[in-house]
Amino acid sequence: MQGNGPPNRLEIRKTTGFVAEDKSNVSQATDRRKLSLFLIIATLVVVLDQLTKLWVRANIELGETLRITDRLSLVYVENKGSAFGLFANQAFLIIIIGIASFFIILLLLHYLSPATKLSMLSIGLILGGAAGNLIDRLRLGYVIDFIDFRLWGNFHWPAFNVADAAITIGILVFLYWFFRSGVFRKARE
Repeated sequence: MQGNGPPNRLEIRKTTGFVAEDKSNVSQATDRRKLSLFLIIATLVVVLDQLTKLWVRANIELGETLRITDRLSLVYVENKGSAFGLFANQAFLIIIIGIASFFIILLLLHYLSPATKLSMLSIGLILGGAAGNLIDRLRLGYVIDFIDFRLWGNFHWPAFNVADAAITIGILVFLYWFFRSGVFRKARE
């Protein structure tokens, strides 16, 4: 069908449609990779969190401290509150907040545009951490914390776990992505 003259309408439409379809396939493949990254990160966080908590329950007595270095210890703590022990013995409220947070994160994932690898990494860390702690609350009624880190002297950060660390790192990465995306600059303008 190729001649020496200009292409006819049929050939132009066919070529244009082919190019548009090709870009769409590339975009869908990229989106699938980003979603895969999110799912892999979230799953790894949940698995690592739950395995470390199982190990702690099997190997450390409640309240016992296993010193690793002079700044880092493992201690078995049953946290019946939320971050820093807030809302202690309010399991139902904390579970509802956890489930709501879980759905908010999923909505953020759905509406986040344009999604980047960095944003998917951060949301995967946050969702995986939230899911890890929610599993504990639903299964046990409390969260197992075990990492005790002393910053200086006798001052130490409250005991935390892999899920807490993932949430914290995820939030910091998300804020970094948010800053890099120019949202703060656009808000000032």
